[in-house]
Amino acid sequence: MKIVLLDVDTVTNGDVSLAPIERLGEVVGYPLLPPEKVAAAIGDADAVVCNKTELSAEVIAACENLKFIGVFATGYNNIDLAAAKARGITVCNVPGYSTDAVAQHVFAMVLSLAGSLAAYDRSVHAGDWVREKRFTYFPYPLHELAGKTLGIFGCGAIGKKVAAIGRAFGMDILVSTRTPAHCPGETCCTPDELFAAADVLTFHCPLTPETRGIINRRTLSLMKPTALLINTARGGIMDEVAVADALHAGVIAGAGIDVQVKEPMAADNPLLTAPHCILTPHIAWAPFETRVRLIDRVAENLSAFQNGNPINTVI
Repeated sequence: MKIVLLDVDTVTNGDVSLAPIERLGEVVGYPLLPPEKVAAAIGDADAVVCNKTELSAEVIAACENLKFIGVFATGYNNIDLAAAKARGITVCNVPGYSTDAVAQHVFAMVLSLAGSLAAYDRSVHAGDWVREKRFTYFPYPLHELAGKTLGIFGCGAIGKKVAAIGRAFGMDILVSTRTPAHCPGETCCTPDELFAAADVLTFHCPLTPETRGIINRRTLSLMKPTALLINTARGGIMDEVAVADALHAGVIAGAGIDVQVKEPMAADNPLLTAPHCILTPHIAWAPFETRVRLIDRVAENLSAFQNGNPINTVI
């Protein structure tokens, strides 16, 4: 079986081995390719695995031998599922591989913002502590998480993990979800109620017509001026200009943003100059251990397909 791996450089810098996949056939790997070169790269492949590369109906139609499409991800909106289904191509994703990693990243951002860690680090490195007469100084805000309300938009695996960690800090949990029955024991509310009540508001939802732009000027205006906003979900759920303006105006106290509408980030993105805003380059999912797990599960998906018992099928 000829297996073509696309955008390999989005899952490994050479630190994570592709051997689990390489054992399954003749493997050819490519870094991120321009869209016009994708069809030629996979034209004779029996199996293709990609991360964010778009596999359109036209690209799929050009691949006569293609029988399997895997994604190095949970999301698969870059695959034309209708075209794959029409061809009888099996499509598999990798659910749940990054749950712990994303929840960890959420609290890395929350703790940094709640403790003004970036500001204190810059201050100490600038010599402020050396010049200080007291043993300590605290010009920047410092807040405990205990007793604060953690608002979680979306209550899938990641949302549930975030809730568990929040409880360990003594936080009160409030959830907004389309499926309250899947979150037994949680206090659920409407999205507007969540924006208004949360001291920390974090999003764990897919990008859908309903969630697109849900973080906007109106919903931000509902938030407490002391509240923190965390987005590790999808860039498209927020209006970046509205978030930046809210930070400049003190409508909210801080934000931690791991995803953008346009990725890589645009040079004129207003969040780059917004105060009290931690920005990371879509890495919440990407710890070493998580990427090892991802490669292993992609290999498991492909091996199961080869054995006639496909798993984690989207179609």
